[in-house]
Amino acid sequence: MALSTTRRTPLSDQVIAQLRAQITSGEWPVGARIPTEAELVEQLGVARNTVREAVRALAHNGLLDIRQGSGTYVLATSELAGVMHRRFADADQSEVAELRASLEMSAAGLAAVRRGERDLELLAAALDRRDLAWHSGDPEAFVQADAAFHQAVVAAAHNDVFAAVYADLGEVMRAHLRHDVGPELVAERYVGHDGILDAIRAGDAQRASLEAGRAIGACRAES
Repeated sequence: MALSTTRRTPLSDQVIAQLRAQITSGEWPVGARIPTEAELVEQLGVARNTVREAVRALAHNGLLDIRQGSGTYVLATSELAGVMHRRFADADQSEVAELRASLEMSAAGLAAVRRGERDLELLAAALDRRDLAWHSGDPEAFVQADAAFHQAVVAAAHNDVFAAVYADLGEVMRAHLRHDVGPELVAERYVGHDGILDAIRAGDAQRASLEAGRAIGACRAES
């Protein structure tokens, strides 16, 4: 999505709306650094103070994270996602794992029943990106790719409410993944997700659910 020149007042509200659209559309994904203040001034054709005010407003709402000396990064895809992130920032990680298990096991089971061919293509592509991210050795790249795979599983369940809730919990889930992965990728801790995709592709809801649970240590897949 290309940024369009702001034409109506109040300018700050217009800029906030445009920046929010870049985030919610996925043009600026979670974890990405947004353009610098100077770049936004040039792209939007507004004053520096207006851009600064808009960025601060979105940071206050939990969508952006302003990091002094580094830049401004996308933290969440909606205000509710930002609220969720702040609300559960200090949550017990074992309880977050239980929440993930409940949501991702249910999603995998539904996806096995409802997925279409396009869903399978997207899941396979997401799984490939996850594997590539692991082999890159970059923990944050792996967290983002792993989260994207699970989001694709949720999308394949074809339940809009489920997908919206999971997206709003996205940063909570990614924070748990970061806790799980740690500061470096260790081969012994790698858990492949091929079993999840294989079960979804086979239309086996029970096995898909078990594989999703196994992936986060919530249960063991039965042979």
